[in-house]
Amino acid sequence: MHERAEAAPQLSVPELVEHVGQLLRARGERMTGPRKAVLAALAASGGHLGAEDVVTRVAEVDTRVHRASVYRTLDALCDLGVVQHVHIGHGATAYHLVHGRTVHVHAQCSSCGAVVDLPVDVLEGAAGRMRQEAGFVLDPTHVALSGTCSACAQAPSRTA
Repeated sequence: MHERAEAAPQLSVPELVEHVGQLLRARGERMTGPRKAVLAALAASGGHLGAEDVVTRVAEVDTRVHRASVYRTLDALCDLGVVQHVHIGHGATAYHLVHGRTVHVHAQCSSCGAVVDLPVDVLEGAAGRMRQEAGFVLDPTHVALSGTCSACAQAPSRTA
C-alpha cells in the first residue's frame, strides 16, 4: 500500500520489543517469538500493511511462525494498543504500529492509493452532530476516509 504519513518517533526493534514486552508482562502475558517477528515486520515496513503482507514479511524473518499465529498476534497487539488496524479501500484491513501515539484517522486517495494519517479530532464536528441528531457514536479510526490526495488533486487531468 502506498503511504504518506506524518513522521512518528521510531523505536529500534529491540526497544520496541522491550517496550511491548513490558506492556504484555503488566497484563500477565509474555513476549513470544511470533510477537517479536510481527513487531519486527511492522517496524521494518514503517507503513500500513495488509495481514497477508505481514504474514509474508514474518516468514522472511522466521519461517517457523504459522499464518494463524500472525493473525492472533495482530489481534493481541491491537488489543494492547501498540498496533492499529483500519479498513482501507474495499474492506481490506491494514495494520501499523502506533509508536506511542494515540490511534488516528486515515484517509486513502482513490486515485493513487496513498494513505494519509490525520489527527483523531479531524471529525470532531461530524461526530458531535451524529451523536446529537441520531444518538450515533462514531468510531472514526476504524475505516479510512476516501478522497483525493493533494498530489493527485493538483495533477493535470489525464483525459484523452
